[in-house]
Amino acid sequence: MPGKNNFSEEELVKGCAANKRLYQEAMYRRYFHAMLGMCRRYTKDDEVAITICNDGFLKVFKKINSFAFKGSLEGWIRRIVYHTLSDHFRKNSKYLQFMVFEDHEGETNPEVIPGLYLEDLMRLIEQLPETSEKVFRLYAIEGFNHREIGEQLGMSENTSKWHLSNARKKLQHLLKTQSSKYVQGS
Repeated sequence: MPGKNNFSEEELVKGCAANKRLYQEAMYRRYFHAMLGMCRRYTKDDEVAITICNDGFLKVFKKINSFAFKGSLEGWIRRIVYHTLSDHFRKNSKYLQFMVFEDHEGETNPEVIPGLYLEDLMRLIEQLPETSEKVFRLYAIEGFNHREIGEQLGMSENTSKWHLSNARKKLQHLLKTQSSKYVQGS
């Protein structure tokens, strides 16, 4: 029997589907830090990030039978944890602006968009130029770093950074021009 961290993806999935704690623990330990890193992008509160991440893993274990080995297991887990993040943001919409405004020195006041929901933001993201949209989604939503994005999209890290900056600027512009749609009471 392989060590806890040496299971293949297939072994992990089958073991988790059989509700075997050894495999669940191995999967959790293998992917927890990456998923927690993604959660920390959206909240500075470690307790909230850990709670969201753990809720995501609970969903992963409940849905593990639906993993079809199309794409990577990590990507599948990342999508479920991201949806858990989305649910948290939907309930606590004040955190949504982190997707657009983190690490960016813009003049847009996040308080301008209190009525903005995740679906609204996703519609705005779809209006971005194709490559900038891909980079934004991979970085801000799926939690990949610029090196990983560069490898996936065949570009340099600096080009990835430029596309992220471009996406944020365009999103801020879209938010400013369309903010009246999202302000509560209008």
